[in-house]
Amino acid sequence: MEQQPETTFEKINHAIKNSVSVKLLSIGLLIAILLIPNAMIKSLIRERQSNQEFAAQEVWKKWAAPLELTGPIISIPFEKELSGEKGAYTVRSYAHFLPEELKIDGDIAPETRKRGIYEVIVYSTSLKIAGSFSEFDFSEFTDQPENILWNEATISMGIPDLRGIQSNIKFSLHKEEYNMEPGIPAYINLDLGQTTSEYGVSSPVSIDKQSGVNARINIDPSRSTIAFNTTLDIRGTKELLFNPVGKSTKIALKSSWQHPSFTGQFLPDDYAIDENGFTSEWSVFDLNRNYPQSWVNRTHGIEESSFGVNLFQPVDNYQQNTRSAKYAVLILFLTFITFFFIEILNKKKIHPIQYILVGLALSIFYTLLLSLSEVVGFTTAYIIAAIIIIGMLSVYSASILQSKKLALTMAGFFSLIYTFIYVILQMEDFALLVGSFGLLVVLGICMHLSRKVDWYNIKPTKRIAHESL
Repeated sequence: MEQQPETTFEKINHAIKNSVSVKLLSIGLLIAILLIPNAMIKSLIRERQSNQEFAAQEVWKKWAAPLELTGPIISIPFEKELSGEKGAYTVRSYAHFLPEELKIDGDIAPETRKRGIYEVIVYSTSLKIAGSFSEFDFSEFTDQPENILWNEATISMGIPDLRGIQSNIKFSLHKEEYNMEPGIPAYINLDLGQTTSEYGVSSPVSIDKQSGVNARINIDPSRSTIAFNTTLDIRGTKELLFNPVGKSTKIALKSSWQHPSFTGQFLPDDYAIDENGFTSEWSVFDLNRNYPQSWVNRTHGIEESSFGVNLFQPVDNYQQNTRSAKYAVLILFLTFITFFFIEILNKKKIHPIQYILVGLALSIFYTLLLSLSEVVGFTTAYIIAAIIIIGMLSVYSASILQSKKLALTMAGFFSLIYTFIYVILQMEDFALLVGSFGLLVVLGICMHLSRKVDWYNIKPTKRIAHESL
């Protein structure tokens, strides 16, 4: 009987099966389609990362916020007698004085706290604070020195989250000891970094500029300085910052944390990082910042000069998952191009549906990796997920290629590509360099395999005509 004419579906199927150009076009289309689940995976990673950040905020609320320390600062009120339409009146202002010298030594003890399956870095630290104030010069602020209220001075320290304070703060000022109280009086109107007038500790002090009679503090006539020192036992989360309020500010920190990230406006002058942790030292002067040693009322934003250390996790779980997902297109392309060369060089036929199933298996790897890494850690999760996907694809390759040799070849290929990606993920500084050379090697292999292929004379598989008897 006469052969039945081909349907449209049969024509398309025949073209995909026997036309190299159509095959390549279909592979490209399949890769583009498989980018959709890849985008969904990246969105899932971002969602889980936001859940981690929410968990971190929950820990912060119960532990303490990141610490930004400002001070000590001495505020001294003075009055001015002015005259107006309704007669004479008095205005009170506050002059704020920063230390001449400020030294802080700190030992940071990091801890890892868990909220569900999420880890949050917190710390406790003991800060030894010492320094001195120089003579308080009011010549720029008032021409009425008799109206300076020395006995109503206040010493303040800005601390953004008072829940982190672990012990009473005894502040020694020129051999006199004061108990710091919570809060900074609002009438002082002092700008202390990221804090407001409510966030910090303070204490009233009394300074006798003249003779010390009926006052607790008298400025040393030989040195014109007031020495101070205190110890601050406090805890915080992830970040420890300082504002360089001293004319000369020197900070020295040490910790067992092995991954510090020095942040803010100033990098340490000297630091060392090894398997035992890190040490760091800063030296900042008043000329390095954009505010003076003294001013009246609230006129300067001290927080613009903050600096310190972040207890950084160099490549955390979600960062590694995100970086891994970025290589999904590369793995899809390398896998499909490998199957394509197997078709060309070994006269095997692989249907687009089979390409899609392989691509979906490669995509599921990332959801498997994400879910496992939240429980067992990234490295163990990567090994488990890779073994599962490599085993699945190897068995499937043996079925569709009908060759144990080719199946073993594909198993070796998948093992190599997942190992290569893992090596890149563990690198921070040389990931791009290693990845570039890896792609160059892959391109070289493709060029080597295709050098003897006559692309204009690839013979299609013969079609068998079915005729009725």
